[in-house]
Amino acid sequence: MRIITGSAKGTKLMTLEGEDTRPTTEKVKEAIFSAIQFELAERSVLDLFGGSGQLALEALSRGAKNAVIVDFSRAATEVIKANAIKTKLMEKCRIVTADWRDYLKGAKGKESFGLVFLDPPYQAGILDEVLKAIYASDILAPDAIIVCESDKDNVPEPLDNTAQRLYRHGKTYVSIIRSQKTD
Repeated sequence: MRIITGSAKGTKLMTLEGEDTRPTTEKVKEAIFSAIQFELAERSVLDLFGGSGQLALEALSRGAKNAVIVDFSRAATEVIKANAIKTKLMEKCRIVTADWRDYLKGAKGKESFGLVFLDPPYQAGILDEVLKAIYASDILAPDAIIVCESDKDNVPEPLDNTAQRLYRHGKTYVSIIRSQKTD
């Protein structure tokens, strides 16, 4: 697993051992960033299920302004921190050890993100629950992009005032949701 392009191009990233995380494959990551590559500049990024931090770090390497990377596992946030240091992107990161629900409650109305990555454990309905909570938390910039990774059984339902495109890469489904919210 490595950073594909940008300021940290080629940097190899660490990941947690075991079954607790499921890193995004390079093929899927390349497809995600091909779809949003011209929309990264100066966006604030939220990676709500950070794992290794690779999606947020890739976005930063490609020109995103800053990132908050959240994971409930202390071991995961240690790996994220090591990867942020290794890529020389730590100064643009805030790494938070917290459950996603707790993070959203604390961020409500205080933070604004133009790009959100959601790659939670694959379980029934979680993406729908997380998306509803994100919209309720009022943390999205008016032109926000939300990238969701899932299996075929957990593709999120489109919400009102959003445009959604669905891509399939083998057994992985990527939903790119564009907020139609206005100020």
